[in-house]
Amino acid sequence: MNTSLNAARRLQDLEAAQREVADLLVIGGGVTGAGVALDAASRGLRTVLLEAHDLAFGTSRWSSKLVHGGLRYLAKGDVRLAHESAVERGILMTRTAPHLTRTLPMLFPLHATAGHFVMSGFRAGNALRIAARTPSDVLPGPRRVQRHEALALVPGLDPAKLTGGLLSYDGQLVDDARLVVALARTAAGHGARIITRAKVRTLQGDGAEVEDTLTGTTFTVRARAVINATGVWAGTLAPVHLRPSRGSHLVIDARSAGLTGTALTIPVPGEHNRYALLLPQANGRAYLGLTDEPVDDIPDVPQVPESDVDFLLTTASHVLQRKLTRDDVIGSYAGLRPLLEAEGRTADLSRNHAVLTAPNGVITVVGGKLTTYRRMAADAVDATNLTQIPCRTKDIRLVDDRPAPTTPIAPGVTEADVVHAIRHEGALDADDVLDRRTRIGLVPKDREKAAPEIEKLMANA
Repeated sequence: MNTSLNAARRLQDLEAAQREVADLLVIGGGVTGAGVALDAASRGLRTVLLEAHDLAFGTSRWSSKLVHGGLRYLAKGDVRLAHESAVERGILMTRTAPHLTRTLPMLFPLHATAGHFVMSGFRAGNALRIAARTPSDVLPGPRRVQRHEALALVPGLDPAKLTGGLLSYDGQLVDDARLVVALARTAAGHGARIITRAKVRTLQGDGAEVEDTLTGTTFTVRARAVINATGVWAGTLAPVHLRPSRGSHLVIDARSAGLTGTALTIPVPGEHNRYALLLPQANGRAYLGLTDEPVDDIPDVPQVPESDVDFLLTTASHVLQRKLTRDDVIGSYAGLRPLLEAEGRTADLSRNHAVLTAPNGVITVVGGKLTTYRRMAADAVDATNLTQIPCRTKDIRLVDDRPAPTTPIAPGVTEADVVHAIRHEGALDADDVLDRRTRIGLVPKDREKAAPEIEKLMANA
C-alpha cells in the first residue's frame, strides 16, 4: 500500500485521470473531500480527488483543533446531532486516529455563581460519552474542583472571587491540517488519485473541465458520479445556498496567559450559552477563540478583523489575572463555516449536514463540522448509488509515519518534518510546508525566520 504523496505521484495521477473514466470524481481537498475519497476508494471505487490549491487549504485548517463531543448541540436540544458527534469523536480517538488526537482537560472557572446548570450540561455530555462507548480512560467524567486545584490547573486565573471550577474533558486534534493529509494519504493507499493545483472551471454530473495551475494547461476528467465537497465555495459549482460565518482565533504564548496543559472555557459576559476557549498546544502556544459572525464575502484566506481581536482579548481578560493586550498576540487566523441557509443568527444555525443533488447530477455535501466528516463522507458516497458495499472507514486506521526529530527549525518542527512533507505528504512548495504540513506560518515572525531554510530543504529534497 503506497501512501506517499509527492510531485512525481501527482504527475502520474494527473496523466492517468485524463485517460481513465473514474467511478467517482471528488472536488475539494478539505476534511470532507478527503474523507469522501477515502470512503469511496476503500469500497473499491476508482476515485479521483481534485483540489484547486493544496490539501487543507480552506476551512479545514482554520478550526479550533477540537474533536467536539456535541455538548453545544445538546444544550440546543439537538440530541441526534449531539449523539452523532459523540460517536464520531469516539471513533476518531479510539479507532481511526488515536495517534492524531489527545485528551484535553477543560476548566470552567466558578466565581459568584454555583455553576449547577453548567455541571448538569457536563453530566449530560458524559452520558453521551457513555452511550457512544468511549472509555473513561480516554475521556474521564466531569468533576468539580476546589479553588486551589483550579489555580494549579490554570495558574493564570484571577484568584479574586474564584471559588473553584468544573473540570471536563474533550478531544483535541494534534492538528486539523494533519488530519486532512492523513486522510488523503490513506485514500491514496487505497488507490485514490489525489491531485492538487487542479482548479475546476466547469462541473457536470459526469465530469469536469480542469486547469492545472502549475502549467496553465487544461484537461478533462470523466466520471460516473461527481461529488462537490468544496465547503463555503460549494455555491460556485452547484446551486447551493449558504450563510457562512467567520470563526476567528488569536495565537498567543501559553505562558503569557498562565496556561499549562488545561484549556479554559470562558463565559462571554452578557451572553447566554456562549463561550470563548483558550486552548493550549503542544508547541507552547495557545489559541484563543472563537467568534461566530456572519459574512458575505468568501476570500480564499479570511482575515481576522480588529473587532474580533478586541472581543477575544476582552473576554479572556475577564477571568485572567494578567489582562491580555494586543502585544500578546503573535498571530491569528480565521475560518468560514459552511452553514446551510436558514432563519436566525449564524451562531444558532444547525451544524447538521446535507447531501443535495443538482439537476445536472452533481452531488453536493455541505454543512456539518470537522468531527462528523466521516459520517458526511459516507452519506455522500451512498448517494451516488455506485456500490452496494457499505462504508468501511470506521475500521480504517489513518496513516501517520512521523519521522524521527532532527535539527529544529521552528517550535515543534525539525528538518526531518520538512523533508517528510515533500517526499510523502504532497507538499509542492514552501507555503505548503509553512502553512499546512506544519503550522509555522501562524506566527509571522516564525514564518519569516524559517522560510529560507525550508526553501533550501525543498531544493535538496
